[in-house]
Amino acid sequence: MPIQLDIVTPEKKVFSDVVEDIYLPTQLGETGILSGHTALVTPLEPGELRYKKDGEYIEFAIGEGFMEATQESVTVLTDICACHEEIDEDVVEAAMKRAEDALADTDHTADPSQVLALQATIAKSLAQLKLKRRYK
Repeated sequence: MPIQLDIVTPEKKVFSDVVEDIYLPTQLGETGILSGHTALVTPLEPGELRYKKDGEYIEFAIGEGFMEATQESVTVLTDICACHEEIDEDVVEAAMKRAEDALADTDHTADPSQVLALQATIAKSLAQLKLKRRYK
């Protein structure tokens, strides 16, 4: 049975359609959602979201966020969402390099929130690069 998938970022609704199944990167690992799933709200980790539509899997790189599943729908709220065509590898690599350099220069005990922010930037960059490089 189909399930409604909505993906929303702060800028726009990225995707809204009925799909066959959904796989998301959660804090506990990859989570699969089918129609009729038990209600669930869970944090998302940077990684790959993929869904099946008409027998074909479509993939997005996503950042941090939350997912809410009901028996009929899944709503994903995430800070970034991009398909491989939208990812500029040079831009993402430069952002990751800046974050890695800043992390190396940061006092990890004095500013833990800065450390977490830099680590999140690196994780999001890695998720985007992994997806982009799969389609080279």
